[in-house]
Amino acid sequence: MLKKPRSEPAEIKILTYLNTRMELPENDKQNYLFLKKGYEGEVLFDSLTEKLQCECFIINDLLLEMNNTMFQIDSLIVSQNTIYLFEIKNYEGDFYYERDRLYTKTQSEIKNPLLQLKRSESLLRQLLQKLGFPFPIEAWVVFINPEFTLYQAPLNEPIIFPSQLNRFMKKVNTTQSKLNGQHWKIAEKLTSLHIEESPYNRLPAYEYNQLRKGITCKVCHSFFVSVRSKKCVCDVCEHEEAVDCAVLRSVEECKLLFPGSNITTNLIHEWCKVIETKKKINRILHSHLKIEGVRQWAYFK
Repeated sequence: MLKKPRSEPAEIKILTYLNTRMELPENDKQNYLFLKKGYEGEVLFDSLTEKLQCECFIINDLLLEMNNTMFQIDSLIVSQNTIYLFEIKNYEGDFYYERDRLYTKTQSEIKNPLLQLKRSESLLRQLLQKLGFPFPIEAWVVFINPEFTLYQAPLNEPIIFPSQLNRFMKKVNTTQSKLNGQHWKIAEKLTSLHIEESPYNRLPAYEYNQLRKGITCKVCHSFFVSVRSKKCVCDVCEHEEAVDCAVLRSVEECKLLFPGSNITTNLIHEWCKVIETKKKINRILHSHLKIEGVRQWAYFK
């Protein structure tokens, strides 16, 4: 049973918008690509856990705190006798392991996910004990990408390689599991303790005037979008989207990029750019959003 679904983090959404509308500094560009690839790996892992038919609670993307220390859990499975904790990595290419350290083939050291896993496991165990749920934890690092290779891989570490994933999931699925009220309480409590806004978000500085304006294609993110009757049509990939949907998507983009700004007809008309008249923008906003204030002070929520 899926207790907490995974949603795309706001940080990735914002970076996606910024990457489309401005030239990201190289460090921020690399951070964006790293976060995006990691999220894609987590979604791929979800496609495996959602096939489980055994009795279990699946809790994705938890940010928790224990003793003033925050820790993140990519995925958690609560079964009858075990809580499975997964640290998911979407690394691609050739790596090697040496003296408890992980390196790329070009000899660049990267953060060892096993150390991160041990930290998360320890903090989760302490948290469960504090909550009155001393439950066995089985923690694993999952390398999800089929193009990943680890040379000199240690035999005694909790690692699941791409070729082992299906067998591992089959083992979990066929292990007898019967949930009761205590399991439900554990899943409920952990979900309720999830911290929504991460303090670790790293976003570049940006201002409204420096971002390129216009409706972007929902599929290929091109700015070459033209309005034809009641549709926005991408001149690059030919994807079609209803004008109302494209405008409302732009509204959500503005809300996320500029949370302190009021959504007004003038703002969205300028942001969308390709919608000829403010009258059409105003009609769409009135039809789908709630208006606050009057006359020149009116804005939409």
